[in-house]
Amino acid sequence: MSGADIRADHLDTEPPGPDHLDTEPPVPPWRPRDERRGQFLRSISARTSLRTKLITAVLGLVILALAAISVASVVMLRQYVTTRQDSQLGAAFAQYASGSQVPPHAQPGYATNTPSNLVVALQRPGTQVIWSSASMAFNGLQQPLPQLPANSTWASNPNGVLLTVPAQSGPDTWRIIATTNTYTVQNLSTGTSQQEKLNFVVGVDLGNVGAMTHRLILFDLIVGGAIVLVLAAVGIGVVQANLRPLNDIELTASQIAKGHLNHRIPERDPRTEIGSLGRSLNAMLSQIETAFHAQEESEQAAHRSEDRMRRFIADASHELRTPLTTIRGFAEYYRQRGGVRKGQEQLSGTSLADSTAPDGPVAEDGLTPQDLDRIMRRLEAEASRMGLLVEDLLTLARLDQQRPLNIAPVDLLALAGDAVQDARMVAPGRPIDLSVAPGAAFLVDGDEARLRQVIGNLLNNALTHTPPDTPVRVKIASGMLDHATPAVVLDVEDDGPGMERDQAQRVFERFYRADQARNRASGGTGLGLAIVSGLVAAHGGTVSVRTAPGEGADFQVRLPLSPGARVGEPGDADDGDSPASAQ
Repeated sequence: MSGADIRADHLDTEPPGPDHLDTEPPVPPWRPRDERRGQFLRSISARTSLRTKLITAVLGLVILALAAISVASVVMLRQYVTTRQDSQLGAAFAQYASGSQVPPHAQPGYATNTPSNLVVALQRPGTQVIWSSASMAFNGLQQPLPQLPANSTWASNPNGVLLTVPAQSGPDTWRIIATTNTYTVQNLSTGTSQQEKLNFVVGVDLGNVGAMTHRLILFDLIVGGAIVLVLAAVGIGVVQANLRPLNDIELTASQIAKGHLNHRIPERDPRTEIGSLGRSLNAMLSQIETAFHAQEESEQAAHRSEDRMRRFIADASHELRTPLTTIRGFAEYYRQRGGVRKGQEQLSGTSLADSTAPDGPVAEDGLTPQDLDRIMRRLEAEASRMGLLVEDLLTLARLDQQRPLNIAPVDLLALAGDAVQDARMVAPGRPIDLSVAPGAAFLVDGDEARLRQVIGNLLNNALTHTPPDTPVRVKIASGMLDHATPAVVLDVEDDGPGMERDQAQRVFERFYRADQARNRASGGTGLGLAIVSGLVAAHGGTVSVRTAPGEGADFQVRLPLSPGARVGEPGDADDGDSPASAQ
């Protein structure tokens, strides 16, 4: 036994030890090659188009079907040709094979024809038969006889089995049947008879069966090739036509990849796979487009919010800097003048001049009490102005945080009447009128204090930005917030200078002033209309402005009518075209 055999026997007989329990069995040497072959085939399949796969599969199936049909037809033809004479052979065999006498005209080792075109012969085992002289003289040149089996098994006992054998020469085929029997044979040379064991054979010439089958095979190849070519052409057209929707899907996907999100796959019958796929993809594309547009709008809103925040911070800083600068300036002025003039004011035996900061120069004359009063009045005015600005900023911050309002039924007509009375007291020389349309109880569900602030800010805006003698009109009527929601419509009109279109579009922005020079003679903060817009939106209403240069301005507020209000025949207020609106 060699060393290799010893190791092999050792591995086959010895059980694995503990060290081998966790190890994987060795990879068979054939596995990497099979894996590489499988990977190669998978890579070819992955690179092959679906059209090629479908057409190849269809043609392969057709070729297999044609091949099976051809093989079956050839087999059936051979079987038919070879077995159609079996009944005649069986009858003749039964007629001539009985008895021990030699059939008429039959001689051992010779073959002869029968009236039914059959050939009978007596074969000596292990030899071939030839035509008898009588048959040669009667029939002339005869066709080659069958090549009888010469093996000892068949020669000793053919058992009457039908066989198909070739001719002794040439392409013909014979069908034979034989049996072994002992016959009395007449010896012509000696004139005596003797017993001899012979094979009695009956056969028929089937002709050139091979040529017939070859012609059939050639015919099948020609016809099958034509069928394959026609099916290939038809299959390519059918596959192209049925896969055209996939081309549409591919084209749509490429257009969407370029940014055309509104492209859709052509609609087809949803009962088909392509139609169902197209409908599902269109639904998915609609959702993607909606989400993309929502994201774009969100990003744009974020940019706009960031821009507004930057402007807001800049404007708020600018607005707050002015009163703070004024307060600081007067404080420095008071310090530089050395306080109140000596001898005028004493605080616990010490003059105000002695209490000033030691690092600043002290004027000898100081301030008079009148100067000090003027400084204090200015400080108080600037502090009040800054306080108003801070209050407006806090109001806007609360609106941004969407803090809840104290909702209760509010009579907007009563609030408008109170606001008109307050405005007449502030500007007694200005014509301020209130007109009410009949037909409704002007009740809204809202926060009374905030609604007062809305009307007050609108009136204050009209009084501030128009000449002192300009009339102001407050109108209240019934109308519609939309096509189905009744509303109370409040208008604050003036005959002032009006605004340009671009100014009207920005009038509700925070810290926006139509006066770009930011003239503060009026004391406004630039937040009043922004607060109006925010409060009206918090109450579910709308505010808009109609204006033109030289034609005054009309600020219109629409608030939803309270469900408990008794509405007669509401008449919609004059809507007109609003250059700007805020909700």
